[in-house]
Amino acid sequence: MIATIEQHEQGYVAYSERHIKHSVQEVWAMLTDNAKLEKWFQELRVGELREGGFMQFDMSEGQFEKLEILAYAVHSVLEFDWFGDIVRFELQPEQEGCLLIFIESFSVITDQTIKDLAGWHVCLNVIELLLDNKPIHSRVDDWQEWHKQYEQAMQPLKIID
Repeated sequence: MIATIEQHEQGYVAYSERHIKHSVQEVWAMLTDNAKLEKWFQELRVGELREGGFMQFDMSEGQFEKLEILAYAVHSVLEFDWFGDIVRFELQPEQEGCLLIFIESFSVITDQTIKDLAGWHVCLNVIELLLDNKPIHSRVDDWQEWHKQYEQAMQPLKIID
C-alpha cells in the first residue's frame, strides 16, 4: 500500500506507517548507523547526529550535499531537509516490535517528488527485508512498480514539471 498523500495549506504530506517486528533500537540503528544505513541507501550518511547536525548525500564525483537535521530525539525522531522538502522518521515501541512512521512534506509536486516517494517506499521495504534477513530482489523493478502507483495516486493533484 502506498503512502497516504494529503494536500494542506503549506503543500502536501505523504504519510506511511509500518509495523515492524523488531525493536525500536534495531530500527533506529538502520536509520542512524552508517554501516547499516549504506545497506538500504548507499548515497546517504549520518554526518552529525543531533538537531542542527546533518545528514550527508553523496552526489557522486566527490560532491556531497549536507541535509540539515531539523528534529532529533534518540530512538524516536529523525527529521531532516530533503533538498527543500522534509523527511521525518518516527519510531514508537509496540508489543511485538515497533511502529515506523514515515512522513515527507513537500510544497509542490514534481516528477522528482513522485520518484522520491517511490524510492522511499522501496527503501522502507528494504529496511524490513534486511531486519528479517530476507533476500532483496531487484530494487529497480520494485521502484518501477511503486512509481506507477504513486504516479496514479498523484494524478488528481497538481503536478509541476
